[in-house]
Amino acid sequence: MASGLCHKGQFPPSQRLFRILAMTHHLPDSIKAVVFDLDGTLIDSEADLRAAVNRVFDEIGRRPITRNEVVMMVGDGVPKLVERALEATGGLPDDGTDDVVARFLEFYEGHATDLSQPFPGAQDILRELVAAGARIGLCTNKPEAPAHEILEFFGIAKYFGAVVGGDSLPGIRKPDPRHLAAVLEKLGTDPAHAVMVGDNANDIQTAQALGVPAIAVSFGYPRGPIAALNADVVIDQFDDLWDVLAGLA
Repeated sequence: MASGLCHKGQFPPSQRLFRILAMTHHLPDSIKAVVFDLDGTLIDSEADLRAAVNRVFDEIGRRPITRNEVVMMVGDGVPKLVERALEATGGLPDDGTDDVVARFLEFYEGHATDLSQPFPGAQDILRELVAAGARIGLCTNKPEAPAHEILEFFGIAKYFGAVVGGDSLPGIRKPDPRHLAAVLEKLGTDPAHAVMVGDNANDIQTAQALGVPAIAVSFGYPRGPIAALNADVVIDQFDDLWDVLAGLA
């Protein structure tokens, strides 16, 4: 066979190189780090959170909560999730919420990946960002242990240079900007060279309080109209992030 010919289904070397270059993304020089929220941003975790709440509620004689209810409760950490679920099903117990929170965590920390799935494109955008030279961080109000469990299970832990959960810093979690500042410190990146991607008001408020561009995803758990978040940019899919980053250059 002549050297210029290719097998069926193959491209000549020059065409293969062109296709590879066409798929290569370039990170603007001004962007060094991209920090993500977890629940409702990278991972559709609602089903596992709801299952854990309902497991505990069955034990204490409460009605189960629905998907429509739980997506309005996610984003501010486990204690707040449990508190909201209790308020929606009969009110807070006289002896407080600590026992219910502890039961939730006991079950959830071994079942955080039973039903959860990455949102479409989440794994690809992480791989592409790292390949382009970005440092990746996670700023989540979820406790750090199940956050790591989820990242490991879906094979994306390797992309993260910093993970700071809702229990990593005593008394500090989003929307406190010190939460995001701690992630950036671990990444060795100044806020002037970072962006934050999230789905909830606390993500947007945290980023903007630190002077970091706030990018909202439209497919998460915003607890209201996405426009009400007042994000700097809203994206409908992770592929759109590259155009947004280019526009921030």
